[in-house]
Amino acid sequence: MNHIVTVQDAVTAFADFMEPTNAELDAIEQEMPVILADVDLMDAQITTLDRTPTEVDDRRIRRARRRALTARVALVNRAAGASLSGGAA
Repeated sequence: MNHIVTVQDAVTAFADFMEPTNAELDAIEQEMPVILADVDLMDAQITTLDRTPTEVDDRRIRRARRRALTARVALVNRAAGASLSGGAA
């Protein structure tokens, strides 16, 4: 007789009680500008995969890279500012 055994983690990994916490949702919200900027960059890069990039494509990719970098710098600066609260001693 063969027993069918399930792996508990695989079964409960997508259970209803496994919703993200408020802290996780807040972290996602903080990172959303970076996520959206990265999506724009990937979209600009994907459009040039099957053809030679034109001057307009190059500009679009450069702008998307700058926006992604700006969003990342802003996120790091926000995080650094939050961890340095209290001032110098």
